Amino acid sequence: MRKKELLKQYLFSSTVLIAGLAFLLSPNIRATEEPAITNLKQTGKAFAKIARDVSPAVVNIQLEINPTTSDMEMGDPFGISPFRAPPSSSQRIFAQGSGFIISNDGYIVTNNHVVENAAKITVKLYDETEYEAIVVGTDPQSDVAVIKIPAKNLPTVKLGDSDKVEVGEWVVAMGNPLGLSHSLSAGIISAVGRNSMGLADYESFIQTDAAINVGNSGGPLINLEGNVIGINTAIASRTGGYMGIGFAIPINMAKTIIDQLMLDGKVVRGFLGVKIQPLTQDLADSFGVSNKNGILVAEAMPDSPASKAGLQQGDVIISLDGKDVKNVGKFRNDIAAMAPGSKHKLSVVRKGKTITVPITVGNLDATTVSVASANDSQATSVKKLGLTVQNITPDIAGKISIEPGNGVVITDVDPSSIAQLSRLGRGMVILEVNGERINSVQQFQDLVEKTTKPLRLLMQYQSNMWYVVLSLD
Repeated sequence: MRKKELLKQYLFSSTVLIAGLAFLLSPNIRATEEPAITNLKQTGKAFAKIARDVSPAVVNIQLEINPTTSDMEMGDPFGISPFRAPPSSSQRIFAQGSGFIISNDGYIVTNNHVVENAAKITVKLYDETEYEAIVVGTDPQSDVAVIKIPAKNLPTVKLGDSDKVEVGEWVVAMGNPLGLSHSLSAGIISAVGRNSMGLADYESFIQTDAAINVGNSGGPLINLEGNVIGINTAIASRTGGYMGIGFAIPINMAKTIIDQLMLDGKVVRGFLGVKIQPLTQDLADSFGVSNKNGILVAEAMPDSPASKAGLQQGDVIISLDGKDVKNVGKFRNDIAAMAPGSKHKLSVVRKGKTITVPITVGNLDATTVSVASANDSQATSVKKLGLTVQNITPDIAGKISIEPGNGVVITDVDPSSIAQLSRLGRGMVILEVNGERINSVQQFQDLVEKTTKPLRLLMQYQSNMWYVVLSLD
């Protein structure tokens, strides 16, 4: 009897095992692997659709450039200047870049650094047709340019909304890297709002790891909907080639510039006349601001829209037209994009109180200031800070474009000092200590010696002003 029971259990276990193996090996189970492959195929098809839809509106820009113009003048520090053949004394430099068509009557967007100094511009379309192009307008301050070819019924790109892009989204870069026409590379958005890169005066770059190389300049950065969200402009590279860090001008920032270039051939920018800097926690504490949201006014220029509106040195701007202000670069770009004569409102923290300052935007008129360094005579050491400073004599004042007796000039900095750590340097002028104006070395020394809390210094170098906090701990 017991043998029969054991035999039944064995047969039952075997049946379950065989059924389990059959289930695992069945087509239905193998099919669970397929969705991942299907998703990959769908992604590939999305890229292929972008290539089909957008490629006809992407152009190869070929340039002939006078060989007497140096590459340093034409290129940019990130190595994304147009792809150039080596120059010789008897021939012009030949270069290549990229662009994209925005109107069916031949308007094309590219980078300023692609077409500047070009003696001849030839545009090659997707179907190999070639046209000679003219420059409609360029804007070196943003590195945007518009050119035009004499053609009709051209394919065009669709411009998207770069304000909606998010880090991690798939994007596609198109152009002519190393002269290889209509190349496509895919990647993601690595960061947004990159500024202070030193590539242009007005920056808010989209960063991407989609492969961008020399010759991609001026080509489109495209989202999965096939809309252009940026203009490929530069790469960060130690070798001059792709290293996974590329930068594109956001298309929303470029739209107003493109419209003005097409209409007038030039760009008019809004102007406020303030010198601003980020608000660090030390500066926020020093000015009695509860948090470090906002930006700090280092100077309101005389007779500027800012000074006429009542903005003052030491004000903390916390909002513009009701929107929080957190970034110096974005605030500067926002003001530049405003129409001269337009009226707006700033919320400002001044001496612990929040006030509203109405402003009327002016018209930007760039000026340059030439400044020489000070001499070292009659210098006095302030060992507590690691600085050597000097009174500003009439002779020195003339060299550094400042009024005599207005502040003290730094003539030396100890490399191991707190001043060096705060990036203070020779030729900089200290105008103010903890809100008190100074006019002599002796006054500066007295204020430093009697102060136990962190020192807030108002600095000036050439035409720039800013605040810095030195902790004496």
